[in-house]
Amino acid sequence: MEEPTNAIIQSSLDALMQDESFLPELTENMRQQAFTSLSAILSTPNKVHKSYLRVPLDNGKVVRIPSFRVQHNDALGPYKGGIRFHESVNEDEVMNLAFLMTLKNALHNVPFGGGKGGIVINPRTYSEKELNTISRKYVRYFADVIGPDKDIPAPDVGSGEREMDWMMAEYKKIHHGTPYLGSFTGKSVVNGGSKGRREATGKGVYFSFRYMIHDFLKEKEELLSSTDNVFARTTLDMAHRPLKVAVQGFGNVGSVTAHEAYKCPLVDNTVVAVSDRNVTLYNEEGLNIPALIAFSAKNKGDLPTTEEQLAEAGAKAEIRGRDELLTLDVEVLFLAALENQLHEGNMEDIKARIIVEGANAPTTEEADNYLSDKGVVIIPDILANAGGVIVSYFEWLQGRETQYDSEDEIYQKLVAQMKKTFDMILPQFYGDPFPLRQNCYIHAVSRLSKVLYKQGKLY
Repeated sequence: MEEPTNAIIQSSLDALMQDESFLPELTENMRQQAFTSLSAILSTPNKVHKSYLRVPLDNGKVVRIPSFRVQHNDALGPYKGGIRFHESVNEDEVMNLAFLMTLKNALHNVPFGGGKGGIVINPRTYSEKELNTISRKYVRYFADVIGPDKDIPAPDVGSGEREMDWMMAEYKKIHHGTPYLGSFTGKSVVNGGSKGRREATGKGVYFSFRYMIHDFLKEKEELLSSTDNVFARTTLDMAHRPLKVAVQGFGNVGSVTAHEAYKCPLVDNTVVAVSDRNVTLYNEEGLNIPALIAFSAKNKGDLPTTEEQLAEAGAKAEIRGRDELLTLDVEVLFLAALENQLHEGNMEDIKARIIVEGANAPTTEEADNYLSDKGVVIIPDILANAGGVIVSYFEWLQGRETQYDSEDEIYQKLVAQMKKTFDMILPQFYGDPFPLRQNCYIHAVSRLSKVLYKQGKLY
């Protein structure tokens, strides 16, 4: 895996090793040996599967498409993670994302391990028939390693409920007569999917911000006001002023996050900018998010890029370059696109004082350290964007029980699960020398380490 990933694991283990209350039964040489084992286990995946899918195209040609399924760790339960359809997919990226899924599930107490998949394609350049073939071929090539109690894929960038429906159908065909509803999550409701699953990640991303800036601060404001902590000062200051919000990415996560911010009555925030792969739209008075969502739904997920299209959408905005959104003069920046968006080349130009990671790994290590040192509060990916996997767990359970919850019930359960994590993390964060990201990693690695120790896997 990438060096920053190994550094995350090692720094978390170093902090835990110095904590004598953590696994106190491990002493002296035994303790050193156990932590050396933990470092080796957590810094490497259990399995890396790679195949070249043979796919016949509509024009009569046959292509071979690289595809991956990485299974990082299953100490807490079956592997779980999305399948990304994107031309930038590579083995290192999928390994890193599988590792983040392991941490995310551990942090939020979801009984799954970490996995991830990827197919090296730009789905926009393939026909629906070709995408159907690619999806089914993926299941055939990895049929032996996925399943309801082994490894449960879900949608990711470039894929959605349509692809999960196709994949589940292929799994059912291959494994005839065995349980299949839990083989994939993120399916359509008619195919056993959960209501609210598509919106779950975006809703969870905005909730993570709202809870920190409103619910938690409202309850703890007097205590935090007496805390000499740069993060407490930043969030307290933000809680008592109108906030300008920018959202990078306008897919399933970004559009839902923007809409949650647009309609939230509890926080005085205004969505002044959104962006997608083509464009940034900016309006200091606030954007008409419902109108932009409606336009995007009719135009293959794209935002308006011309004055004519803005008029068609019924939205007023300045049209700016795609990457301008990141450096706008806003208080809050939601990152809901791809990884490595904030980096050494633009970190000094970032003006937002609160950054919420709706995407996986959108901030490089250099940018994370620089911004944290400046007092910017970063709500990290494994804390903020877990809504998808939490509701995937609910979908998995519903498939086993064939009992289905309403959308309101699902959202209430999601909020309750995320609230438990925040109530565990935030009190320590505000009185802790560690940034919020490191605090989350320590909690996740702590849980994984205890389970691995109890399972006898450290010797």
